[in-house]
Amino acid sequence: MRVLFAGGGTGGHVYPALALAKNIVNNGGEVLYVGTSRGLEAKIVPEAGIPFRTIEVEGWQRKFSWQALRVGLKALQGGTQALNIIRKYNPQLIVGTGGYVCGPVVFAGSLLNIPTVIHEQNALPGLTNKTLARLANKIMITFPESEKYFTDTKKVVLTGLPVREEIFRVSREEALKHFKLEPEKITLLVSGGSRGAKSINNAFLAIYPQLLKIPNLQIIHVTGEQGYNEMVKQLALKGINLEEYGNVILEPYIYNMEYGLNAADLCVGRAGATFIAEITAIGLPAILIPYPFAAENHQEYNARSLVEREGAQMLLDKNLTGDNLLEAINNLINNSQFLKRMSINIKKAGNPDSMSKIMKVLEEVATNKK
Repeated sequence: MRVLFAGGGTGGHVYPALALAKNIVNNGGEVLYVGTSRGLEAKIVPEAGIPFRTIEVEGWQRKFSWQALRVGLKALQGGTQALNIIRKYNPQLIVGTGGYVCGPVVFAGSLLNIPTVIHEQNALPGLTNKTLARLANKIMITFPESEKYFTDTKKVVLTGLPVREEIFRVSREEALKHFKLEPEKITLLVSGGSRGAKSINNAFLAIYPQLLKIPNLQIIHVTGEQGYNEMVKQLALKGINLEEYGNVILEPYIYNMEYGLNAADLCVGRAGATFIAEITAIGLPAILIPYPFAAENHQEYNARSLVEREGAQMLLDKNLTGDNLLEAINNLINNSQFLKRMSINIKKAGNPDSMSKIMKVLEEVATNKK
């Protein structure tokens, strides 16, 4: 296939597109990625060796203002640029994975009668995908709850989110060995994402004195680059030297996160679509603390989807304290049967074969034009 991808702004929009693009290239296809010069895609797509082009566009505005007028003019400019890129590249298919850059690209593709597909990562669809849904030939979703937000449900296909193959290649034994952890102990993974989560770090800071006293618990805590030095400093002020205990691994970032995920029996983290796709794929129970400032509060919708399936528990960021986090952790690590049921339930919510499902949709749409 010859596919043009559009998606940008945040990792949630970029990483799924990048995973699909790599898969197409690895299977002999051709791809071009269109984004903006300001989004995350401008850095990570070229680094991945994927051809990359940019257009000028800004986020949608929901009320009239001079800024909204400027955004409208930029959308026209971006649409013209998208038309030129599409005419020159001549793709068989356009795939949009969210973010405002998708608007001009998918619209331009529709004008040129190029088949288009959009992918929605979250339980609550974003504004861009809801707007573009009527133009798309197919709408791929990650959570079944998303379907009701799209008018033409005949277009909707539940595919899940593509997950990195590396996650399935690492065993628990290999992962524990990687961190030099003990297989007979319960391993807790804590991660607030690549940027970290200050509220999660602070809650753990308050309860480390109690956690360190639990003999059968070992912890991998990914603080985020920005939170690492502060975490070390605050622990020192409390008189805590983690090296003396030997059951806590404190890292600013883990590049091979497949080891962290497969070593864990329980995780605490945000509720971004990519993180959820990974923990559901391997059946890792979770205490989810949705990022409260995510667009339209979509992380809470993501978390609730797993809570309803009894594969995760949720603490809202505004209610997060050391005490209620410690209570939640203790309740789970002291109830192995319940933790095992959660693992089974959360795995049922996953789509480990999402890549093949998505590729099937793309191939069908590419060979059946409007």
